[in-house]
This record gives sequence, C-alpha cells and structure tokens, in this order.
Amino acid sequence: MSKRPNILFIITDQHNAKVFGHKGHPDVKTPNLDQLAAERSDEDPLAVDETTVARAKARSVLERLAAAGYLRLGVRPPDAGEAVVALAAMETLAAGARSTMLTAAMSTRMLGRAIAAWGSEAQRVRWLRPLTEGRSLGALALSEASLNVDNDPLETGVRHDGDGLRLSGEKSFVINAPLADVIGVVGLQPDRRPALFLIPGEAEGLRVDARIQIMGHEGLWVADLRVEDTPVDTASVVQPPAAVDLLDQLRLWENEILTAQALGLMRSAYKAARDYAKSHRTGGKPIIAYQEVGFKLSEMLTLWQTAQLLAYRAVWTAAVDPKAGRSLNWCAKVFSTEAAEQVAGHALRILGKAGCRDGSAAAGAYRAVKLTQIGGTSTEIARVKIGDAALGYKARGMSLETASNHGERS
Repeated sequence: MSKRPNILFIITDQHNAKVFGHKGHPDVKTPNLDQLAAERSDEDPLAVDETTVARAKARSVLERLAAAGYLRLGVRPPDAGEAVVALAAMETLAAGARSTMLTAAMSTRMLGRAIAAWGSEAQRVRWLRPLTEGRSLGALALSEASLNVDNDPLETGVRHDGDGLRLSGEKSFVINAPLADVIGVVGLQPDRRPALFLIPGEAEGLRVDARIQIMGHEGLWVADLRVEDTPVDTASVVQPPAAVDLLDQLRLWENEILTAQALGLMRSAYKAARDYAKSHRTGGKPIIAYQEVGFKLSEMLTLWQTAQLLAYRAVWTAAVDPKAGRSLNWCAKVFSTEAAEQVAGHALRILGKAGCRDGSAAAGAYRAVKLTQIGGTSTEIARVKIGDAALGYKARGMSLETASNHGERS
C-alpha cells in the first residue's frame, strides 16, 4: 500500500491591502504585484494611442497579474474572506494604475464572474479559463443608448436562425471593446428573458466604433458597439437561473469595482498629500506642522478608512447574505465615490501648484473620480434605491420615479 502525502491547507481571512509584500509585510511574498507597484506612476501602462500597442501591453500586464493570482480573485463564487481580499487587491492596483485595474476587472470580475456563476462547465473551459490565465481579454456590453438599464428596457436581442441564433442591437460605453478577444453582450432571448451572449472580438456583424477618451482614465479603452445579425452558437449563451435578476446583479458587481476604484484614488491622493506635507517647507518648517494642513490630512484619512470599512462590510455581507448586501452595496458606492472627490480636492489644496502638474496623483484622482460616481448605479439612482429599500416602497410596487417624487413632497 503506497503512502499518501500529507497535505496541509492553511486558509486565512480578514485581510486588507497590508498583506501584500510591497506594503511591507515581512512574510507574504507577492513578487509580481510588487513589481507592478514599483513601476507605478500616474501614467497608466495602457495610456497609448495605437490599438495594436495597447493590445500587446494589455496582454503583458494581464499575464503578470495572472501569475500573481490576481485575475482569479473573487471570480468564482467567493467566501466572505476572499471577497474582502479581492476588494483590497483591486484597491491596491487602482492606487497605482487605475485604468489597468478597470481593464482587468471588467474582463474577470464582470464577464468572468458571470461565466463562473451561471455558465456551463464547457463555457468555463472555453471562455473563463483564458480570462483568468491572462491569455484573453474580455468585455461586458451592458448599457444601451440611454446608458441606464435600471429604468429603460433592453432592445438588444436574438432571433432563431436554424440551429443557432442571430444577435442584433447597440451597446454604449463598453470598456475594453476595442481590445477584447471575447465580448459578453447582454440581451433578450426570444422568450424575453435577459441572457449573456458570448461572441469573439472579431465576430461577423460586430462593429466597434472609435475609441472614446475618458476623463482621468487615459489608459482605458472604451467604445460603443453594434451587433448586426451576428451569429451566436446556442452553446455560447449564459442563462442565469430564473430567480436571478441578471441586470441587477451585474450592476451590483460593477458597483463593487467602482467602489474599489474610489478607494484606490483616495489611497493615492492621501499619500501624495501626506508625503508632500512632510517634505515641503515654508516658514522654516514642514507644512504638515501647520494646523490647517494637519486637519485636512486627518479628514482625508478618516474618510478613506471609513469608506474602506464600509466597502469591506458590503462585500462581506453580499457573500453571506446577498439580500442584505444589496443596500450596503449602494451605500458603499455612494459614500466611497463622494468621499474620494473630497479627499482628492483636499490633496490638491495641500499640494497647491505642484498638484496641478501633469502626472500628479492628486490631479489624476480628482479627474478620475467622476467616472466612479456616474458609472454603475449612479449616485442619484443609488440614493433613491437606498431609500426605496429602507422604506419599503418597492415592496408596495411603487416605481423609483414615484418614490423619488414622494420623497420630494415629504
């Protein structure tokens, strides 16, 4: 009888960004993430003009993130501990390369997560594995012309064509669309149920428009796209269970990503202001010695740490009690993205003219924060949803618009 090896699994949770090697942890070794952090600057590695160059750079960065295990974090239905670690990892990457973080997250934490949650084993092998191994870049096409799937119905859909399907429609503001190897298009099946249709980046009938330049995200590749009678194999349709609201769940995942982005912006802006306040001198002493500067730094740190704790609680709760996690998801996004604007603004005031230079982390954060507020569930709609959930309007069948009007009259 052969002797079997003894295998010890050590599982830990309750982690934040300090568990990474480049944050000074004495034992944890994360060489790939350490290298990315060492190369960090406000110039994102994907901030180039040529599509072919951007695609090559994206592949290189994704391969390194995959080697670090980053692309697998939080993709398959995570436990609460992994959900927090995944959020901390996104925050850390966003602090140094915000466009790269969104590029990777939309590929794996949106498209990959949907395939992992609702796809078949064959779909996971064909589509998910290359995404998490960094061999493929994905995009998820959700929004349409109105940019608001919360209140406006989907128009993109499929029709039967022999043994297959034909997909037609228009999608707006699709992150990674110009570079993607695979695109998950959200549309309606013939029975009007929403589903995810997976198509190659070079699919017949797919038209990707010119790149849209995004304020504060020079390395982000975004475009509108159209599908015109694009063939879809029935084996490439990802259909969630009837109990799952596909559009709602995708928005909640997108909110998590944008919340992590806001945390990363706060991290980079706060540290830039703190380091400058320690080194810049006026009146014979560092400006951090002046009470007004100290007050601003203390408020920045308080906002960042409070937002971080709320965000961690939101993803933890979503993993153990999805229903309770919905409202916390919106709360975390509203608080974190608005706090990020305040932190970046304070950083600019502390840095003064130095903060207004190209390449300044504070200026970059200030310009980038608006996307986090507008994207996903926007700040305004999220506030209505929070009140809707707290006061039970939705349970009584009241629409969001009616709930909003009711609140204005109260």
